[in-house]
Order: sequence, then C-alpha cells, then structure tokens
Amino acid sequence: MVILVLAGMILLLASGLYWLTGRWLSLYRIDVKKRNIRLLRLGIVLLVALFCVLWRTTILLVMHLMALFLLMDIGAFVIRRLGAKNREEKWFCTFRRIYHSGLVPVVITCLMLAYGAYNMVHIVPTEYTVSTEKVQSDYKVILLTDIHYDTVQSPDILKGKIDEINAWNPDLIVLGGDIVEEGTSKASMEEVFRVLGGLKSTFGTYYVYGNHDRQDYADASNRTRTYTPQELQEAIESNGITVLCDRWVPVGEELILAGRDDASRLSGRAAAEELLKDTDRERFIITADHQPLETKENAELGVDLQLSGHTHAGQIFPVGYFTDWLLEPNYGKYKEDECTLIVSSGTTGWGFPVRTQGKCEYVVINVNSKNK
Repeated sequence: MVILVLAGMILLLASGLYWLTGRWLSLYRIDVKKRNIRLLRLGIVLLVALFCVLWRTTILLVMHLMALFLLMDIGAFVIRRLGAKNREEKWFCTFRRIYHSGLVPVVITCLMLAYGAYNMVHIVPTEYTVSTEKVQSDYKVILLTDIHYDTVQSPDILKGKIDEINAWNPDLIVLGGDIVEEGTSKASMEEVFRVLGGLKSTFGTYYVYGNHDRQDYADASNRTRTYTPQELQEAIESNGITVLCDRWVPVGEELILAGRDDASRLSGRAAAEELLKDTDRERFIITADHQPLETKENAELGVDLQLSGHTHAGQIFPVGYFTDWLLEPNYGKYKEDECTLIVSSGTTGWGFPVRTQGKCEYVVINVNSKNK
C-alpha cells in the first residue's frame, strides 16, 4: 500500500510538471504539441526528478509553481470573462502582458520560500498562562519539542537559545520528543543532549520519546540507524536529563509530571488510566505526550495540563489549515473540561529547511495560583 501511494504521488508530480512546462511554453506562443517540444518537456521532467532526489526542496519549488500557475489560470479565466468588454483598456493590456510573462507564480514562489527559509532560522518564545487552585505558588514550565537536530536547521541556532531560555528562570523543563531523528548522526545526537544538558531549572529537565527519536523509520526510508536506543538513552541520562517513558514523578510538593511513550510504538504503551492510577489527584498533574492524543481521557483522569508537539502546525502553507480542520488539535491552546492542552509547533521543521506556516518556537507556560 505504501509503495502504491508513493508511486501515485510520483506519477501525479511528474504529470503536473509535464503540464506546467507545457503551460509555461504556451504563454510564449510555442506549439507544445510538436514532437521536439514534447521531448524537451519530458527531458525537463527527468532533470527535475533528479534534482528532487539530490535536493528535496525542489519538490516544494515544483509544487508551489504548479499550484500558483493553476491559480493564475483560474484568475485569468475569470478576468477574461468579466473584462471581455474592456480588452482595449490599459489595465486589461497590462494584465495580459503580466500574465503572458509567466513570472507571477515564479516571483510569489521565490518570496514564499525566501520567507520560509528566514522563518526556519528564528526560534521565538510563545507564552501561555494556566490558572489553578491546586497550587499555592506560581511555576514556570518550558517546553521544547521537535528539534530534529542537525537536519533542516543549523545546530548553532539552538545553541544560541540556551542562555535565553535559562534567563526565564524556569522551574521545570520538558523535552517533548523528536529531539533527534533518522537523519541525525550519532555525533549530533550526543551533541544535542550535551547542549540541552546546559538548561537550568529548579526541578530539572525531563524527556519523553517522539516517533522519530529512536529512528524507528530508518528501515522504511532505507536509512542506516546511526545509534541504538540504548546509546540514545545513555546520551540523555549522562547529561542530567531524566527519561519519562510511561512513568510519572513528583515535582516539588505540588506538581506531578507523567511522561507517555509515543503512540507510534508497535509494542504499545501503558494506558493513561494505568499510568496515573497511583497519582495524588490533589496535585497539579502535567502529562507530556509527544502526539496530541487522548486529551479527553486525560481530562477524565484528572490531568490538568497536557504538553504535546508533533504537528509542526503544518509547516508548509496551507497544510496547517487542513491539519487544523482534519486533525485538530493542531497548534496552540485547547481546553477539554478542566484539562488544558498546549500543542507546540516545534523548535524547527521537518523534512524541508523552510517554514512558510507557523513559527519555530519554545513554549513558556506560566502555571499560576488562583489562591493568591
């Protein structure tokens, strides 16, 4: 099934590119039905396919051009219909020249991807406040998730944020999964946890696994695993970071932090009810779960705050709108009875070195007492 889906996507992309080249050439009054022109178009398709393999951002470039050319054609059709009586007017002639230049989709694509590249290299804080009667003191919790270290974002960007994060004087730091992935080397894996080991907080730094951290997709993507799960755990713990995999710990006198194993694990993970059965429900309970799942169940079990990531808020425009519609929760702050869910867009993106939707962020959660 996976092979069929991939084959279908490749065929669709190739067909779209063949159409795109024909559409572009036709703007310059070139007869695209001639045999030599058809061969040229096929050659372009093969050349672009090679570039897609060597530099996968080419896929984004092609998809943007295809979508924007299609939108331009639809817009041109509407304008021609509505402006049929104004063909000799200056504005219509100007529109026609711009349309036949074929540059509008190219310019928009370049601007979007340039913005996406800029957006990818800037990590910003996003702050939320949760008020509760369960605590007497105020707490500051930092969430970092989806770092995908040393793949689509320069490692120096994260390194430059450690002092900034420490300046918030957090009480608790949660690493929400996908800190590393299949494309991360062993040396980079060890480096990122040395870097994150420099984070300082009152109660320490805690880590939950994401769907990529243990390189579970390496075989499916024909990659070679660069480290073992044991080496990953050793690198995490040797830097003073606590792994929470289907277990919970008390945090100070008023908080409990529970860490879920990722839902993608074929071996399964502990049910939330089993995991939380011995917790003191009078305390403020935080659940860290890489994927924003089972919030309703958590609310029924007395969880006060769920911290998740995974979605990247769509990352590539307009994907985020579809994921928000189809796969909600997608990004931001949600409420399920007395449980607050916060979904981060991640510290970086995944797959492509651009982010045209959402932002690269770390999340600051203020847990404030209502009793003051």
